[in-house]
Amino acid sequence: MHYTRIRDLREDKDLTQKEMGQILMCSQRVYSNYERGDLDIPTEILIKLALFYDVSIDYILGITDTKRSYK
Repeated sequence: MHYTRIRDLREDKDLTQKEMGQILMCSQRVYSNYERGDLDIPTEILIKLALFYDVSIDYILGITDTKRSYK
Protein backbone atom coordinates (compact mmCIF):
# COMPACT_ATOMS: atom_id res chain seq x y z
CA MET A 1 0.00 0.00 0.00
CA HIS A 2 1.27 3.46 -0.87
CA TYR A 3 0.71 6.13 1.73
CA THR A 4 0.39 9.10 -0.61
CA ARG A 5 -1.71 10.92 1.95
CA ILE A 6 1.14 11.25 4.42
CA ARG A 7 3.30 12.68 1.65
CA ASP A 8 0.55 15.15 0.71
CA LEU A 9 -0.01 16.15 4.34
CA ARG A 10 3.74 16.62 4.84
CA GLU A 11 4.08 18.71 1.70
CA ASP A 12 1.07 20.84 2.68
CA LYS A 13 3.02 21.82 5.80
CA ASP A 14 6.23 22.41 3.78
CA LEU A 15 8.11 19.78 5.78
CA THR A 16 10.91 17.58 4.52
CA GLN A 17 11.10 13.85 5.08
CA LYS A 18 14.05 14.49 7.39
CA GLU A 19 11.98 16.90 9.49
CA MET A 20 9.13 14.37 9.73
CA GLY A 21 11.61 11.71 10.74
CA GLN A 22 12.79 13.96 13.56
CA ILE A 23 9.21 14.63 14.66
CA LEU A 24 8.41 10.91 14.64
CA MET A 25 11.81 9.94 16.09
CA CYS A 26 12.83 7.83 13.12
CA SER A 27 15.33 8.28 10.31
CA GLN A 28 14.56 10.01 7.03
CA ARG A 29 15.07 6.66 5.31
CA VAL A 30 12.47 4.91 7.46
CA TYR A 31 10.01 7.75 6.95
CA SER A 32 10.63 7.64 3.19
CA ASN A 33 9.88 3.91 3.26
CA TYR A 34 6.55 4.69 4.94
CA GLU A 35 5.62 7.17 2.20
CA ARG A 36 6.55 4.74 -0.55
CA GLY A 37 4.72 1.88 1.11
CA ASP A 38 7.89 -0.18 1.43
CA LEU A 39 7.24 -0.44 5.18
CA ASP A 40 3.90 -0.74 6.91
CA ILE A 41 3.36 2.17 9.26
CA PRO A 42 3.26 0.93 12.86
CA THR A 43 0.17 1.81 14.88
CA GLU A 44 2.21 4.06 17.17
CA ILE A 45 3.40 6.12 14.19
CA LEU A 46 -0.12 6.25 12.69
CA ILE A 47 -1.37 7.72 15.95
CA LYS A 48 1.44 10.30 16.03
CA LEU A 49 0.72 11.29 12.42
CA ALA A 50 -3.01 11.61 13.04
CA LEU A 51 -2.44 13.80 16.09
CA PHE A 52 0.22 15.90 14.36
CA TYR A 53 -1.92 16.58 11.29
CA ASP A 54 -5.26 16.58 13.18
CA VAL A 55 -6.73 13.99 10.85
CA SER A 56 -8.21 10.56 11.43
CA ILE A 57 -6.21 7.39 10.99
CA ASP A 58 -8.93 6.31 8.56
CA TYR A 59 -8.04 9.34 6.42
CA ILE A 60 -4.33 8.45 6.43
CA LEU A 61 -5.15 4.87 5.45
CA GLY A 62 -7.47 5.98 2.64
CA ILE A 63 -10.59 4.50 4.22
CA THR A 64 -12.35 7.87 4.21
CA ASP A 65 -11.91 11.21 2.50
CA THR A 66 -12.93 13.09 5.66
CA LYS A 67 -9.81 14.62 7.19
CA ARG A 68 -11.06 15.58 10.62
CA SER A 69 -10.30 13.36 13.54
CA TYR A 70 -13.05 12.10 15.80
CA LYS A 71 -12.67 14.21 18.92
